Amino acid sequence: MSDDLEFPPPPLEEQERMVEAMLFASAQPVSLRDLADRLPQGADPAEAVARLRRRYEGRGIELARVGEAFAFRTAPDLSFLMQTETLETRRLSRAATETLAIIAYHQPVTRAEIEEIRGVATSRGTLDQLIELSWVRIGRRRMTPGRPVTFVVTDTFLDHFGLETARDLPGLAELRAAGLLDSRPPGELSVPIVRDADDDDIADESRPGDLFGEEED
Repeated sequence: MSDDLEFPPPPLEEQERMVEAMLFASAQPVSLRDLADRLPQGADPAEAVARLRRRYEGRGIELARVGEAFAFRTAPDLSFLMQTETLETRRLSRAATETLAIIAYHQPVTRAEIEEIRGVATSRGTLDQLIELSWVRIGRRRMTPGRPVTFVVTDTFLDHFGLETARDLPGLAELRAAGLLDSRPPGELSVPIVRDADDDDIADESRPGDLFGEEED
């Protein structure tokens, strides 16, 4: 009696299950030759694959042909469900961090006052970045020559840092206790009294001029 008669191939339904298991477990597409090498002698991998492809038609996943091999893939019309959004974390530059701190502790403050405190010029891009983050907004204009605008922190800033009002910003002692300042800072160093922005602290748009500087006469 021949080996073929002693060991007949399993039924097609069982071959289909075997092929399904191998394709599901493989990280790479599997060729018919590789399937044949693993299936019992006399099995028909091509027919098993054809049956599987018909079975998965219209399902969330399908048995796709990849070159000379086969692999399970998400149905093309459902690919949008597999897309994910990632949050890109951007670090503030040193200039932006210093500017934000000055606005938070000295608000409402003009650009000229920010530059005076920092000791260097403040670029428009730095303020634009803080406004884009919704951490800073334009306040009301100063009743001084040129009527320059002021800058104040927003509710978004307060919410991000877990503050109810700007008055909840840490003082000198708290910053030192948190290790953010030297335990014995210079004698002239002080943290200003923080003020909240006025409720009506809105920019006056009725007058033209550069929002980041004084108006021309």
